[in-house]
Amino acid sequence: SPALPDSPARRRRGSPAGRRWATIAAAGTAALAGCAWAACALLNVPNPVTLAALAVIEPSSVGPWFPSRVAKAPDQARDLPSRPRPILDRVPWKGRTVPLGDVLAATHTNAFLVVQDGALIHEWQRAGTGPATLFPSWSVAKSIVSLLVGTAVAKGRLSETDRVSALLPELKNGAVFGQITVRNLLDMASGIAVPENYDPARPLTGTAGMYLTQDIAGFVRDHAHLAFKPGSEGRYRSIDTELLGLILARTEGRPLADILSERIWKPMGAQADATWNLDRPGGIEKAFCCINATARDFARLGLLVADQGRAGENRIIPARWIERIMTPAKRAVDGWPYSAQWWHAPGGDDDDISAIGVYGQYVYVNRRAGTVIVKLSDHGAEQDELDTLAVMQAIAADLAGASSR
Repeated sequence: SPALPDSPARRRRGSPAGRRWATIAAAGTAALAGCAWAACALLNVPNPVTLAALAVIEPSSVGPWFPSRVAKAPDQARDLPSRPRPILDRVPWKGRTVPLGDVLAATHTNAFLVVQDGALIHEWQRAGTGPATLFPSWSVAKSIVSLLVGTAVAKGRLSETDRVSALLPELKNGAVFGQITVRNLLDMASGIAVPENYDPARPLTGTAGMYLTQDIAGFVRDHAHLAFKPGSEGRYRSIDTELLGLILARTEGRPLADILSERIWKPMGAQADATWNLDRPGGIEKAFCCINATARDFARLGLLVADQGRAGENRIIPARWIERIMTPAKRAVDGWPYSAQWWHAPGGDDDDISAIGVYGQYVYVNRRAGTVIVKLSDHGAEQDELDTLAVMQAIAADLAGASSR
C-alpha cells in the first residue's frame, strides 16, 4: 500500500529514526494486509484485492474478476443480417422529447442495438468496445435461466409443482423448502427472506452477500427463512433464481454453463463463447446474474423469444414456455406484472416483455412489432427503468408504424 502523502514515515525517512519508523509502518501495513486476507477467508468472500477492485470499477468490467465456466458457441454462428435504417431519433424522456443520443449518454450506455424482423438495423457501441466485447448480463441471466427451465419441463425432467425439498434434499430445512414449488421460484413468490440489497455500504447483506460468497449452496442453506407464505405475494428475490439454477444443475446432472451451451447457445447460433461467473474456481454458477456475452448474442436471445422459441427452422424453446413468460402471473412483483423471470412493463401490451438487469441492462422484446432492443449500461442500480422502457416502446411503435405505411 502506498504511504500517505505527508506521513511521519515519509518526512523522516532519511534519518535512522525515520528508517525505524518506516520499518514499523511497513510491518504494520503487512500485518493489516494479513488480517484483511484472513478476514476474507473467514467470511468466505474474494480476497482484498478483488474486493477493492469491485468497489471502484464500472459494473460492465466485473466479469473477469470472478472465476467462470465457458458456455461454448457453435463452430459457425447463425447469421444476424445487418440492414441499417433510421430509427426514431427523438424519444420521450421524463416528460419531454429529447434526442435518443442524449438518453444514451445520460444513462451511461455501453451498447444499444435494435433488431427489426430478424435484421440488425441499428448498432451503437461506446468507444473501446465492439462486436467481440463480452458484457455482463447481471439479472438478464434470470430470464435466460427461465428459458432453460422451460426446456427441462418440456423434457419431463422438471415440473412447476415440484417442491424444492424433494429436488434439493441436502438443503435440509423441510419446513421452509417443503412449502416452495418451482412455480413459486419462477414467479418470485417463494417468500424467502433474503433482501435485494445492492448497497456497497452493506456488502455482506442479502443479494450482495450472495454475490460475493464463495459458497452459494451454503448461503442458500443458511438463509432458509420466510418473510411471507410461499405463493401469497410476489417480491423480487435473486435467491429464487439461484435455487432454480441449483435445481437445473441437479436434475440435468451437469453445470449450468454446459446446459446453456447445449440447449441455447449452440442451437441459436451464438457468435462467441459466453462465460458464466462462479462462486469459486470450479464451483457453482451465479444463476441469478453474471453471464458475460456479446451484445449481438443478447440480441439473438431476444430474437429467440420474439420468434416463438425458434432460431430459423429450429425449435429451441417450447412454444408453451414462450406463452408462459408472455402471460403475467397471478401476482405482480413489486408492482410490476411478471412471469417466469420476465418483466411486463406497466402499461405495456401483451406482446411486450423484457429481461432486465441491475445497472441498466435490457433485452426488450416486442413480438407485435417484431422488434428486439438490447441496451447495456453502467447506470444506477435500478434507475430510470420505466423511462428507459418507454423509450424502447416508442422506438418499437415507430418501427411498427413504418412497416405498415
